[in-house]
Amino acid sequence: MKLRAELFRELPSVDELLRHPEIRACVEREGQAVVADACRTVLAHLRAEIASNHLHQDQLRLVLEGIHRAIQGELERALGYSLRPVINATGVILHTNLGRAPLATEAVKHIAATATRYSNLEFELASGERGKRDVHLDRLFRKLLQAGCSAAKAGADRLVLDQQQISTIVVNNNAAAVLLALNTLAEGGEVIVSRGELVEIGGSFRIPEVMAKSGAILREVGTTNRTRAADYERAVNERTRLFLRVHRSNFEISGFTEQPTLEAMVLLAEKYKLPLMEDLGSGALIDLGQGGVPGEPIVVDSLRLGVHIVTYSGDKLLGGPQAGILSGREDLVRKMRSNSLFRALRVDKLTYAAMEATLLAYSKRSYAAIPAIHMMGLSPGDIARRAEQLAARIHCPHLELELMDGESLIGGGAAPSAALPTKLLSLTPLTSTAAEILARLRALDPPIIARLEQGQVLLDLRTVFPEEDGLLAAALNQL
Repeated sequence: MKLRAELFRELPSVDELLRHPEIRACVEREGQAVVADACRTVLAHLRAEIASNHLHQDQLRLVLEGIHRAIQGELERALGYSLRPVINATGVILHTNLGRAPLATEAVKHIAATATRYSNLEFELASGERGKRDVHLDRLFRKLLQAGCSAAKAGADRLVLDQQQISTIVVNNNAAAVLLALNTLAEGGEVIVSRGELVEIGGSFRIPEVMAKSGAILREVGTTNRTRAADYERAVNERTRLFLRVHRSNFEISGFTEQPTLEAMVLLAEKYKLPLMEDLGSGALIDLGQGGVPGEPIVVDSLRLGVHIVTYSGDKLLGGPQAGILSGREDLVRKMRSNSLFRALRVDKLTYAAMEATLLAYSKRSYAAIPAIHMMGLSPGDIARRAEQLAARIHCPHLELELMDGESLIGGGAAPSAALPTKLLSLTPLTSTAAEILARLRALDPPIIARLEQGQVLLDLRTVFPEEDGLLAAALNQL
């Protein structure tokens, strides 16, 4: 057996590798610098393998015969995209780790048109003067929110926002929306919030910490499970700037509980002439009850009842791009727009384009055009038919297939108790483990992300686009 020093001497130099016919072709395509880097990376890996006694003479000879393929593979990894499309077969519609809501086709088209050409982002075509980027979305939000607010009963005692008073601005996510609102309306003063609403959302977004960053002072009232309107009222003092209501979007409290109604909170805000803000977190623009997601608060309902500022997300139940949205009384929104923090948190033209197309789908009531909303509305029968067709196309002797009942989830910190009935395709491996099957699926192009439960790989077609069914069948047959 050769000594390690002798094995090291058998390794070719970078210059020798660059003269290899296959590698020369790579140099012509990609340039010498990146190919030389790939050669160095592969050689460094081989040196490490030799140093750890993982490569002996015969093994090294085989490796060196195919070293050009290793270099080509390293080039593909180095020059390929890290951010890649995947097939989401988990059944979690707003999967945070997989990018949450997929965009509507029209949104993608509008992004492409806006990104590849100049646009009137901040330019008024009629006057030829500088404009404001907010107008592209504010007009659509006014249209969508005015119908519900104008439906309020005339002569109601509480203040109800009308269409002229509603305005909307957009920042980069809901945490930014909450930060901007608190900083604008309550910096240096106290914000009263129930202890049962001091939530933490994924990614360490905690209400107390966001409030501290905003410069506002947290004033907790009530208990974890029971808070009354009187608790808020007793906490009011000369330093109070805001009442805050936070929707517990990713968990529920049940049993011996109490929470004041929004109507009671509105009356309290009017009594002390203080603004009432509600952080809905996910935020829906339409009633999703018929789609199997009951009980989720609707933005327009809060505004109709008299909440002054509502914050919510763009890429959750709304089904659009990542964004934080602030809708409410126009004078308060104007203050937030003039806050220098708004410029630091505002979104770019691509987010405006995606959101505009999404809102237009709502305006036309083309809800099925929004992928997340469409997925929520799929029936178990729809999914079962596709699962049966997919199973018929799979002929893999190493897998045992079975259709079984299951549940899909909304995800994204939204509707924690909503479980949508579905039909799952269960894969039980006969010659390997379920973890190995999951790893092989993730290694495909595009990667396939599935669920693992009790030794079974589960595929939920609710979150798989129909045009991806063929890719799934081909991938499973390769296994």
